[in-house]
Amino acid sequence: MELIFLGTGTSQGVPVIAQAPGAAADMTNPRNWRTRSSVHVVMDGLHVQVDAAQELRIQCIREDIRALDLFILTHGHADHILGMDDLRRFCDLLGGEALPVYGSEEGLGRVRSIFPYAVRDKPLASGYPAFSLREMPALLELPQGTIAMTLLPHGAVQTMGLVFTERSSGARFAYYTDCSEVTPEAEALARGADVVVLDALRHRSHPTHMNTEAALAAAARIGAKRSYFTHLTCEIDHEKDSLNLPENVYYAWDGLRLNLA
Repeated sequence: MELIFLGTGTSQGVPVIAQAPGAAADMTNPRNWRTRSSVHVVMDGLHVQVDAAQELRIQCIREDIRALDLFILTHGHADHILGMDDLRRFCDLLGGEALPVYGSEEGLGRVRSIFPYAVRDKPLASGYPAFSLREMPALLELPQGTIAMTLLPHGAVQTMGLVFTERSSGARFAYYTDCSEVTPEAEALARGADVVVLDALRHRSHPTHMNTEAALAAAARIGAKRSYFTHLTCEIDHEKDSLNLPENVYYAWDGLRLNLA
């Protein structure tokens, strides 16, 4: 299983527009430049894209993403859904077939309202998107493995937390972005994973996201072999703040690739 971090930034990206001089992050360090958060997972040859940030096209070109078999939307907030129009290229690469899109009732409702022209069995023409909308089950079984889903609190909505298990290698990866806490059910689902990725917005507390302290506590309870933090604001300085993390816990960065098999 391969995990590619396409983006690791918060909803405004890093740096933000008109960022004040002297912000916590050192912008001469390329690992502090963060596009909006999403990941691409290759599970025994199956390509799965999780979320579509506004920079999706740039992210896919940068990381040379050339295939996509299915798309999962964790929730319908702008920084996770607004890049979906650029999935049109993958419809072309699928031979003009609709791309399977999995999500919650909330997320799929947002797709219907923002991209009504794309909710169809086939693209209108070459270069157009087509989405086959499917409600995400608690366990999506595929020839290459499984993707388990659990709901996580995120303000007025719930985010889908995902746990990938590759059939051939047994590798396990949990992706818990955009949440104010990791529920006991989510902890149990991810416990002992090879890698867990957790929302860790900033050092200060936030009403709808975990901060560094909460993410560290969740990582300790889950006990994955490696834990990575994502959805980071400009307050997180990669080099400086990495020094304060315990063993086997890391801040992720745009373009980071992990091989789990």
